[in-house]
Amino acid sequence: MTAIGMEVSGLTVELATPRGTVRAVDGVSFTAYRGRTLALLGESGCGKSMTAQAVAGLLEPIASVTAGSVQVDGEDLLKVSRKRRRQLAGPALSIVFQDALTALNPVLKVGTQLAEPYRIHQRMPARQARAKAIELMRHVGIPEPESRVDAYPHQFSGGMRQRLLIAMAVALSPKVLIADEPTTALDVTVQAQILALLARLRAEHDMAVVLITHDLAVVAEEADTVAVMYSGRIVETGPVDEVFEDPRHPYTRGLLDSVPVDAERGSDLSSIPGAPPDLFSIPPGCPYQARCPLVRDVCQTERPPLETRAGRTVACHVAEGTAR
Repeated sequence: MTAIGMEVSGLTVELATPRGTVRAVDGVSFTAYRGRTLALLGESGCGKSMTAQAVAGLLEPIASVTAGSVQVDGEDLLKVSRKRRRQLAGPALSIVFQDALTALNPVLKVGTQLAEPYRIHQRMPARQARAKAIELMRHVGIPEPESRVDAYPHQFSGGMRQRLLIAMAVALSPKVLIADEPTTALDVTVQAQILALLARLRAEHDMAVVLITHDLAVVAEEADTVAVMYSGRIVETGPVDEVFEDPRHPYTRGLLDSVPVDAERGSDLSSIPGAPPDLFSIPPGCPYQARCPLVRDVCQTERPPLETRAGRTVACHVAEGTAR
């Protein structure tokens, strides 16, 4: 049986704004298994990155976790002390951000930054930590690491910077790796290389990977399981092949239908009408009701619970599979 890397239950995040308090993440639950990739999929603003920040303990001051738990290796990351949280950042859970140039310190040499996890967590001497940094650079495919360990982040290409960020994240062999849109702004060739690197490191370190993306092709290629998010909630989960072949939630179906397949030049492309609701004015009932082609009266009054039906989990009153 595959070991559990991380179990998130009922995670709720609220934001304090001048307009009042708003719930950005609403009761999110999922399980990430060691050696596998779980994809969080959805439109911009659906709560994917906010979920990742909450799990990693990196929320902005205006945001706070009001409910839920995040279990990693028997510890609830939301309840441990700040000191213990820092001790777990690296060996238990690590994160790769989407913009490596802003995530890396521009005034420190990359070797210094790569050596930092070993200096802090393992009290490793500077010379030995530098050697480990060079080894890390070589491991993630950066050529001539001995001559580039003293370079600064701006002296690397976008793809190489992303490799450096991944190297820092896996330095201490974390049990869980969160990759928050790790291939944003990279060209297709470099994107494929980065995703292949993540897959290789996942297998080598037996990590549970949580991949946050809005790219359906990336999910189909790299993930084992997908959790579809809408308006701060998970609306459908299941094995990637099953969800893509037979989506049960109308939103999932709309996302998949928006991908042009065998489209002819000049033909109309399918899209989901409208836009996600303002978090300050989410309607009663199903948040997707204004955009849903299958909406019923019950959808406007009762919020559908996330239920497991025939091995699939979906939050919809009128969930019907549509073979693709």
